[in-house]
Amino acid sequence: MFSPEATFLIADILSDREARSATFGWESPLASRFWSAVKTGTSKDMRDNWCVGYTDRYTVGVWVGNFSGEPMWNVSGVSGAAPVWLDVMNWLHRDGAKIARTIPQGVTHKTVSFSTGEPTRTEWFITGTDPQAAKSLIPQRQPRIVYPVAGMVLAPDPDIPVGQQQMFFEAHPTDPRYRWRLNGTDMGAAGELTIWEPVAGAHRLALIGPEQQVVETVEFMVRGATQPQEPDPVVNGDQSR
Repeated sequence: MFSPEATFLIADILSDREARSATFGWESPLASRFWSAVKTGTSKDMRDNWCVGYTDRYTVGVWVGNFSGEPMWNVSGVSGAAPVWLDVMNWLHRDGAKIARTIPQGVTHKTVSFSTGEPTRTEWFITGTDPQAAKSLIPQRQPRIVYPVAGMVLAPDPDIPVGQQQMFFEAHPTDPRYRWRLNGTDMGAAGELTIWEPVAGAHRLALIGPEQQVVETVEFMVRGATQPQEPDPVVNGDQSR
């Protein structure tokens, strides 16, 4: 069971119409006229897809696929199952629906700023875990790899163009003397987030210290049909190799 606070945060993420707009647009099958939390999914090679979502009154799950097991053609969760899900939800709420959700005690709304230059925004946090509160609890220590985590498998989203899908490398605490090395190639300073366009295959990321010592390594996998190529780092203006 999840706490009311954790449940609220998950629902906030799954109901964030603004966050989805960059990929699906403002008027998509996921944009209901009432409050709803919803998630789509598309299986490998677009074999089938699903859409599951809920409101304060109903939970609806829709699966779209061939009963024979044959793959569908270029049908994702947002184009296949989501329109059916929205039609069902609209019918269930034809007599009215709740526009907003109840905010539990134990959460707080904070403005978040980013050193990477990304615009500030407001986010919900469980009280005591917001960035300013958490910062004072982190002792100073040698930087370690925060993201990606060891053994992670990254599956590109078929609904998003390949060139628009990115992942980041993050170390904490930040220290510009440390550098990233991906599959033996220098990726620049590890002082801030390093953005990388995923390439299919197995990868090894190393955090290199000031004395060229390997501080930590993680291995992760990127699924997909893209052929491996030389990494193209974007490191806050630092593109040294």
